[in-house]
Amino acid sequence: MSFIQFLGTMPGALNLGLIWAIAGIGVYITFKILDIPDLTVDGSFITGGIVSTVIIMNGGHFMLALLLGFVAGLLCGMVTGLLHTLLGIPAILAGILTQLALWSINLIITKNKSMISPTSNYQTIITQGDPYDALWKCVIIVVIIIALLYLFFGTKLGCSIRATGNNQKMAKAQGINTKLNIVIALALSNGIVGLSGALYTQYFRMAEINMGKGAIVICLSAIVIGGLIFSKFAKNFAVRLSSVVAGSLIYYIIYQSVINFGLEANLMKLFTAIVVAIFLGIPYVKRHYVDGIAKRHQNHKLKSGGHK
Repeated sequence: MSFIQFLGTMPGALNLGLIWAIAGIGVYITFKILDIPDLTVDGSFITGGIVSTVIIMNGGHFMLALLLGFVAGLLCGMVTGLLHTLLGIPAILAGILTQLALWSINLIITKNKSMISPTSNYQTIITQGDPYDALWKCVIIVVIIIALLYLFFGTKLGCSIRATGNNQKMAKAQGINTKLNIVIALALSNGIVGLSGALYTQYFRMAEINMGKGAIVICLSAIVIGGLIFSKFAKNFAVRLSSVVAGSLIYYIIYQSVINFGLEANLMKLFTAIVVAIFLGIPYVKRHYVDGIAKRHQNHKLKSGGHK
């Protein structure tokens, strides 16, 4: 593949990066703010996309489809939150149970079809057929989401959710309803993931029952890569959310580059796992090995100087 052809694939990679960045922002709420590993997203991403596609196939407006995709994801997250807070099921297991249930629900919505795609043309907000038009629209959607979340987490409710994530016992001692905050945060997180799934299906003009498999890994890739590269600048909340977007874009640029250089598509899951493992391991290696060696070297110099 020539360099010109390679550049021609970049708009598509950037579009996917932005779409998955929205899901990454959703996961950021549970993973970073609440410190909860939520596995619901592999199901809520698909549900949001399937609901959006069904709405459009039945003559609904694409904006209504996006809204209902968000609502579908929100309900998925709410179920996980209620399983966790009311029944005392560990968050990670609650997410797995919801994800498992969503597999059947998604098949019911699609009428037992593994893929649904309209036979006639239908209107969507973005489309793979016009990647440059989709690009600026995706940018606007991402900016709006970051702005709304920045405003929300500056409110009393948003601050109480952040307090719940920082120290649940202390927040509860201050009279904060931590269980309600957890449910709200999980619902909001998966609502945003569902919106991302709705955009994804509108972009490709189809929905497939397996399209959300590995969604949590892709989202964590965006969070980890962005957080590692922009850690020195990520003090402001809006900047932290923006770092997720940057991480997702970097991931998909690398992803597209590897595909263009001939890596088989069925090896991409392995590639993703390796990338995430490397970026997750870098801080540990730096803290326990590189910094440790430097500290021991410095102590050795101090002891040598003391003997003199």
